[in-house]
Amino acid sequence: MRPPVQPGWIDAPHGRLNLPRLVLESGEAIEDFELSYAVHGDIDDRSLPVIVALCAIGSSHHRLDFLIGEGRALDPGRARIFAIDAIGNGLSSSPSLSRRQPRLNFPRFTIRDMVNSQKLLMQHLGIETVDLVIGASMGGMQALQWAVSYPDIVRQVVAMTPMAKTTAWSGAVNHAARLALQSHAADPDICPDQLPNRWESWSAVMQLLGARTPQHIDRQFSGPDEIRRWLSDRTRLWLEQGFDPLDWIYQSFAYDGHDVGDTPGFRGDTIAALRSIWARTLIAIPPLDLYNPTEAGRWAARHIADCELVEVMSDSGHQVASATDPAAASELNRRIAAFLR
Repeated sequence: MRPPVQPGWIDAPHGRLNLPRLVLESGEAIEDFELSYAVHGDIDDRSLPVIVALCAIGSSHHRLDFLIGEGRALDPGRARIFAIDAIGNGLSSSPSLSRRQPRLNFPRFTIRDMVNSQKLLMQHLGIETVDLVIGASMGGMQALQWAVSYPDIVRQVVAMTPMAKTTAWSGAVNHAARLALQSHAADPDICPDQLPNRWESWSAVMQLLGARTPQHIDRQFSGPDEIRRWLSDRTRLWLEQGFDPLDWIYQSFAYDGHDVGDTPGFRGDTIAALRSIWARTLIAIPPLDLYNPTEAGRWAARHIADCELVEVMSDSGHQVASATDPAAASELNRRIAAFLR
C-alpha cells in the first residue's frame, strides 16, 4: 500500500517488477521479490532519454520530486524518469512485507543488491542505456555504485550528499537511531503504544540533529519548546506513512556496510573503483553535513576522472538536497539542468 501523498509530492503511474527470487551478493535470496517504481513521462517514447531516480534511506520514489516537473532539472516532457523504491523501504520487498521470509527471517541486503535489482528492472523494460542516474544521500551512494557496477550502461551520474564508502561517523549516527527503534522492531507486539515515542526519538536523531546544522535549527526554531512541538508533528506525519522500524533498520545495515571498493574485481580498493567510473559525474554537497560528511563527497570527487563538484551554499546540512530549503532546491535544479545540457 502506498503512503498518503504529502504536499510537494507528485502522483505518477506506478509499476512493479516481480521475480520468483532475487539472489543477493551474500548468496542468500529474497523469495517472491518485488520492486516498486513510479514513472514520469511517456514510457513508450523510446526516443526520450532514460533517467533512473533513486531514493534515500527510509524514503520512497517521491524523494526527488523537488527536481521533477516542467522547467525543472528532470523534465518529464523531455525524458522517461523511473523513480525506483529501494529494497527495504516498505514498498519494494522488505522485512515487513515478506510472507515467506517475514521480519527477522528476511535476509540482509546491501546497496549493491539494491542497484543490481534496479538493473534487472531496466533489463526487464528493454532499456540498454541509462542516460542519467541521480540520487541524494543513500540515493547518491546508489548512483555512484551504478557507475562502478555498470560503467558501460551509465552515461551521467548526479550524486547529492553521497559517500563512496560509509564513514565511521555516519555509522555512529545510524546506530544511535537504531537504538531508538530496535526493541520495537524485534517484536512489534510488545508495547505497541510505545511506537510513537520510539519514532520521536528516532526523529530527534535522524531528522533534526543529523539532517540539519546548528545554524539551520537556530534559524528555524525560536527555542526548545518549538522544537518539541515540531518533533511531535513530524512523528505524527511519520506514523501516517506507516513505515516499519525494522525496514529502516535493515536499510541502515546496508548503509553502514557500503563501500564501492567491495564491488567484484576491486578487492576493497575504493579509489580504484572510483577511478573506473566512465560516466560524467556531478557531486553536490553543502558546506556542512552532520550525516554524510562533506569531506566524503569531496574525496570521492577527487578520484572520479570526469567529475564536477558543486558546493551549494546553504546551512540546511544534509537536507540541502530536498525541498526543505527552497533556495538550495532552486540552485540544485539550475546546476543539474546546466550539467545535463
